[in-house]
Amino acid sequence: MLGKIHSFQSMGTVDGPGVRFVVFMQGCPLRCAYCHNPDTWEFDTKETIYAQPEEVFAKIKRCRPYFGKKGGVTVSGGEVLLQAEFVTELFKLCKEENISTCLDTSGCILNEKVLKLLDVTDTVLLDIKMTDTESYKEYVGTTLEQVMSFLQVLENKKINTWIRQVIVPGFNDSQENISKLWELVKDFKCVKKIELLPFRKLCSDKYKALNIEFPFGKYSECSPERIEEMRSLLENYTNKKPNSTFK
Repeated sequence: MLGKIHSFQSMGTVDGPGVRFVVFMQGCPLRCAYCHNPDTWEFDTKETIYAQPEEVFAKIKRCRPYFGKKGGVTVSGGEVLLQAEFVTELFKLCKEENISTCLDTSGCILNEKVLKLLDVTDTVLLDIKMTDTESYKEYVGTTLEQVMSFLQVLENKKINTWIRQVIVPGFNDSQENISKLWELVKDFKCVKKIELLPFRKLCSDKYKALNIEFPFGKYSECSPERIEEMRSLLENYTNKKPNSTFK
């Protein structure tokens, strides 16, 4: 079984618990307005890496000494759920060696293949990109309801989940948005962490090289000060929840 892979990162520190080997899959059905990796959209490019699960696992094993007690493997994208069968086989190999597994996903696909993948997944990093359906349709290409259905499955399966959202100044850096995000996830016991990520424009050169318009190119990057203000707003909600597991 061949997987279509964009790239590898041997020592990722922002892609789940601890130090992680990150596999970026090729291909994505969405077109997020602030996407940092438009070069992962198409399934087949000149740069696509084709590999068997065993070949990828061999790379992972070489980095295992760096994982420590918390680290492991994260598969991201693109959209990892498009290649659920491949990732399932990779994760099975990881589980045989007691290496923790993590998915970074938009939650836009839910079928039997995805359910089997979740059975060998320890942690999910779930992007809730917008907080209303209209924005999802306009700026992402799926629905909020689809993502929330995916989150409900994670809840049912009791899979540790980290919620992620990119904060874009002038677009969603508001108390209203943070409040909506909190209301969406507050009752899910599987959600252990909410991460607010600053909008960056390092991807601008990729859009130019691909001759694609960067829809959110008009917005400014999110400053450290602004992202901390948004995180403080979020903490006001998480601190009010009795026995909260949020960090």
